[in-house]
Amino acid sequence: MTELITSVLIISGIGALLALLIEIANRFIADYGESHILINQAKDLVVEGGNPLLFTLMDEGIFLPSACGGKGTCAYCKIKVQEGGGPVLPTETPYLTEGEIRENVRLSCQIKVRNDLKIEIPEELFLIREYQVRVDRIIDQTPTIKSIILQIQSPEAGITFKPGQYIQLQVPKYKLSKEPEFRAFSIASPKRESQRIELIVARVESGVVSTYILDFLKEGDKLTMRGPFGDFYYRHSERELLLIATGSGLAPLLSILDYLETEKIRRKTTLFFGSRKPEDLYHLKEITEMAGNLFNCKFTPILSRTTAETKWTGEKGRVTDLIEKNVPQNADTDVYICGNPDMVESCLELLKTKGIPESQIYFDKFS
Repeated sequence: MTELITSVLIISGIGALLALLIEIANRFIADYGESHILINQAKDLVVEGGNPLLFTLMDEGIFLPSACGGKGTCAYCKIKVQEGGGPVLPTETPYLTEGEIRENVRLSCQIKVRNDLKIEIPEELFLIREYQVRVDRIIDQTPTIKSIILQIQSPEAGITFKPGQYIQLQVPKYKLSKEPEFRAFSIASPKRESQRIELIVARVESGVVSTYILDFLKEGDKLTMRGPFGDFYYRHSERELLLIATGSGLAPLLSILDYLETEKIRRKTTLFFGSRKPEDLYHLKEITEMAGNLFNCKFTPILSRTTAETKWTGEKGRVTDLIEKNVPQNADTDVYICGNPDMVESCLELLKTKGIPESQIYFDKFS
């Protein structure tokens, strides 16, 4: 038994050593020289090869969406690579449809710049900006969620975004990370506030960025932010409006609610907000006030874990229970859903059985 354990440890050690040598070779030995990246048949960049395409473009001031910080798990950084990308990697295939593969769609974080490339990206991404921000306030909302209020220092014009969109926040290297890391966070604050934005950050188990923000970030600290990103944002129509959130997924819906109030938009609106226990609910006063000021708005919080000691008199269960009870068949409504992936998928399946067209459902998965 001792010999078996020793053999396993030796093999594991050899594997780790080989991985380390490959990483060293990639970083310090491999010299890919200069490469050209032709974007949209118009913009030609001359760059140093060797880094992932996502980060190479970032160094050139072109910021593609990425919720996972380039780890290859969110699939937000998709672009078309017409030439020079090499074969599709196994790390990409779970996130690409057969149609996307046929159309040369790739994950930019998984492609290393080793030669000349021809790529296509949406023109609106050229409007994404990098901002220097200062942490103005940190507010405890629940035992696992904080609001982070950021004051934009530069550029002075501030940020312009659509209610529901998100930014990427970069945190510095610290004891749990090997390098600076960035993650996506939806903007919770009003569209009209261009100089000051609120993010709602929930603790993610083993999450490098959320741990830094919740445990190490201090008021007065300075950070880098990029944005705005995302096609999850408010669209106007004459239909009713159903908003569904759990946890930190409430963030973009707060911005949408404020927009409805500020613009005096007359749409019947329903908000379902799911949490586990009463202490997990937050921003209740602000939501109640906005609901009271809106044309026709009903706000329903629901808890999934209650006991006799909880003394909760409101709805009990999950947000899907509220959909089942309150959304009629073939309802003429637009739906916006934010929260953890399992919740979002459950809502999508239920809404499908309710006859809500996919074209009227917008969602953002918070992992």
